[in-house]
Amino acid sequence: MAELTDAVDLGAALRALRRRADLSQRELAERSGVPQATLARIESGRATDPRFRTVERLLRAAGGEVAVGVRDTSATADRVLPPVPHEALRDEAGRRYPAHLDVWEVKEPKDWPGAWWANWYNLPPARWPLPLPPATYERNRRHRDRRRRAMEIQRTVRLRRVTGGGLPATSWRFVAELPGGELVGELRAHERSPHLVDGDDPGEEREVVLDGVLVAEGCRRLGIGRRLVGLLADEMDRSGIRTAHAIAEDTGVDLLLACGYQFKTSRPWALRLDRRPAAANWPSA
Repeated sequence: MAELTDAVDLGAALRALRRRADLSQRELAERSGVPQATLARIESGRATDPRFRTVERLLRAAGGEVAVGVRDTSATADRVLPPVPHEALRDEAGRRYPAHLDVWEVKEPKDWPGAWWANWYNLPPARWPLPLPPATYERNRRHRDRRRRAMEIQRTVRLRRVTGGGLPATSWRFVAELPGGELVGELRAHERSPHLVDGDDPGEEREVVLDGVLVAEGCRRLGIGRRLVGLLADEMDRSGIRTAHAIAEDTGVDLLLACGYQFKTSRPWALRLDRRPAAANWPSA
């Protein structure tokens, strides 16, 4: 049986739309032609009966639309606008934080950018020059967009092992992809027999050599490399392989150490060959 829907929390809907559109109250007021004071009253719940035309202008300017009708309460909506993640947070005066910004709780100085600039986040609590705010937010739109993009990548990236396609049976390839198929990470490794390395007769024991881990420039420091190395370890467990070898440098060392790799007491030399241009490019003697 269809019945009228419950009353809409117009303030929450506007804040959610502003967040999706990344608009401040001032920016939405300018787009819609509605005074910012009116918008603030609606969002705070102080405007209990705003004019329909005012609501329509605000919703359309924020990328929404007004729809009046009935629905089956047992049905699930095709698409639900996600609420503002920090809707429950309040500042010291009990006010909501800007809906279009990314707000997070401050539990220690490293959570607060103000402490970074003041260079006191490593001080003991007794020497903190200021009390910590309950929450903070990022105002720089470029940083905000980058942070939201990173969160979206972490949420949607999918990892898998690639087989076939001409790869030898001893070659292992793992990829990290976004929903549209964009490749953002890759790990390659190969199997070897330790008996062949030592010049002994080949046996059933196998090892894996990690050839390399690559992550796209805009997707680094999101845990993708660590997840790829973890996927390799899971595949080793399924294949009954207990040992993996790797040679790394710079940040790759930190990545592998964080994934459980250890330094070997005897390490190989790091060698390099720089070839000269082809002989044809040099004048004859």
